[in-house]
This record gives sequence, C-alpha cells and structure tokens, in this order.
Amino acid sequence: MFGPENAARRRADLCRWFAQSPGRSLLAVESHALRAVWPSLFGKVAVQLGGVGPIDLLEACNAPQRVLLSLPGVAASRAGRVYGTAEELPFETRSIDLMLLPHTLEFTEDPHQVLREVSRVLTPEGHAVILGFNPFSLWGLWRLAARRRRAMPWSGNFLQLNRLKDWFKLLGFELVQGSMLYYRPPLHSETSMDRLRFLEKAGDRWWPMAGAVYLLVAKKRVLGMTPLRPEWRTTRAFGRAVARPALRVIRGG
Repeated sequence: MFGPENAARRRADLCRWFAQSPGRSLLAVESHALRAVWPSLFGKVAVQLGGVGPIDLLEACNAPQRVLLSLPGVAASRAGRVYGTAEELPFETRSIDLMLLPHTLEFTEDPHQVLREVSRVLTPEGHAVILGFNPFSLWGLWRLAARRRRAMPWSGNFLQLNRLKDWFKLLGFELVQGSMLYYRPPLHSETSMDRLRFLEKAGDRWWPMAGAVYLLVAKKRVLGMTPLRPEWRTTRAFGRAVARPALRVIRGG
C-alpha cells in the first residue's frame, strides 16, 4: 500500500494538509489536548515520530531532551532532529521515556512493526502517546465517500481502536488514558467550521466514541505490576486541565 520510496512525499503532503483548513483546525485541537496530557508524564527523553505541521506537539512536555524523527529526504533544519524510519527506529533499546506518534500508524506499511519498535526503545514504564484517525466517525464516513481517495488524509489506513488495544495487549502495554477529539465535519471553509463549534460539546455528550481522532496513552508494563483501567476523558476535561501557552513552530516535516 505504501512503498518506502513514497514515504517522504506522503509525510510532506500530510504536513501541508495540517497547515491548511480543515487540518489546521484539527491540529490546534490536538495540540491543546496534548498540553493537558504531557504534565502528567515524566522522563528525560521524548521522541516525536514524524512532523505533522507548524505546531510543536512536544511544547508542554517535561522531558529536557526532545527529538523529532524525520524521514530521510524530508528537508528541514531543527535542533533535536534525527533521521530514520518508524519501522526501524535509530535509537538504542530502552533509551526513550516518552514516544509521540501523531498520525504515524495510518501512513506506514506495517503499523504493528512500528509499535514493536516503540516497545523496544521505550524504557520500562515509559509511555507511548498515539493520535489516530477514528474510522467509526463522521470523518471515517467522509473518507468512504471521498472522490479523491489518494488525497490527504483519506489515503491513510484509519485503524480501529479495538485493533490498537489488541496490539498494545500483545506487546505488554496497558492503556492508562484515552479520549476522543473533534466532532465537526472536515469542511474547507474555516467560517463554517467555526459555526459548527457547538458540535464539540454535543459530541462529548451524545456520541462520545465517534470523534474524528482518538488520543491514547499507553504505558509499557513492568512484570509484577497491576494494570490500571484506562481513563477516558472528554475534550471539555482537557480544557479545564491546563492553561493555553504560546505555540512554538516546527519548520518542515
């Protein structure tokens, strides 16, 4: 489905999509949600697998060392940038404390292999944070009806939440937190998107599992410890949890 020779082009296309409507609106919501998650996760080294636009999604992360993994061939400069692929991470085993996968799994040839690599490089009790498109949502239906199926983000492989849960279980992770984000349709008019902002509260209340994007926090389990039940939050809870800081810009993908 995704040839390795096209990986850099796909990531660049995805970054461009997130820099315009409706991707720009979605990215702002995702960034706000992550700012509520990061203060509760601790570690020395955090890695983001692939850029998704102009916002630094590790902005509120506590880790003193923050790294952006870019695909070979994606031209840009940024402190803390390394080059490699998500299927073969260029990091030592048990060397990373926090791993962010922002729509990484939908645009890779082998998402299960990516998660195996994440499990390998994470330290015991390290955390993986996943942002993924939910196929059982208005956006999933929009994807099925899209005329341009090769366009971003509809060309991605939207993964079912239950499949991810199964993969995490097989790899020895426990889901400790989860939420659904963004209930508005993917319209290109920002004015129309703003008018539909009321759907965020309605979605939280009436169809809470049908958000366009799921946010998952999974912990690498240590033998002998008791797994916790995942905590599901709404976007309203995120909004109360943290103030909105200024955003830092990542240039390039």
